[in-house]
Amino acid sequence: MIQLTNVEKTIKSPAGAIWLLRRINLQIKESEFVTIMGPSGAGKTTLLSIIGLLDDGWTGEYHLLEKLVHKLDRKRRAELNRKHIGFVFQSYHLLDNLTVQENIDVPLSYRDIPRAQRAAMVADILDRFQIVGKKDLYPNQLSGGQQQLVGVARAVAGNPQIILADEPTGNLHSDQAREIMELFRRLNQQGTTIIQVTHSEVNASFGSRIIQLKDGWIVSDTKVAESAVV
Repeated sequence: MIQLTNVEKTIKSPAGAIWLLRRINLQIKESEFVTIMGPSGAGKTTLLSIIGLLDDGWTGEYHLLEKLVHKLDRKRRAELNRKHIGFVFQSYHLLDNLTVQENIDVPLSYRDIPRAQRAAMVADILDRFQIVGKKDLYPNQLSGGQQQLVGVARAVAGNPQIILADEPTGNLHSDQAREIMELFRRLNQQGTTIIQVTHSEVNASFGSRIIQLKDGWIVSDTKVAESAVV
């Protein structure tokens, strides 16, 4: 499903080039639940951004769903992103001036889906996430956990094959965090490929594989032991 070969990224500085990622070779299969970990500045979010087709400034080869991403222009990459990938962010990224229902509809509106079908998809997601009663509320009327739940609902509204989550529980207390991680596990069991960036060992235990980064390099790639699963 995902294969990166010798992917590298640098940025310029007064002192010269700074390496953010070095010789990344990585394969992720369909329906895996992968965690990317490492200290601050290790390259975790950069790697997630490249996988999510949000970053153009890298070298190497990237195969996504049999597409040669490294040979696609920005427009084709954006189309691939919208069709197959959903994002969940630590800071929720909900639009303050839109209701819950309207926020969930946003990613669907970028796709060639008739309005009536979009409305049905949003209604189904509201019911599935048990937030029908909050559909007309605005983000500032929700708790942090509720906002993140809406963020996850928005990410899965279009039935993406891949969900990318960047510190998805960083602003939540432990009960809310567990609820979100349990939701990710159910989605994964239903066939969704999930890749999360986290500092949390507890969150990592929900997945099946942990990739450790340090100074832009992959330093380990291990399976989560059965006994470690929460």
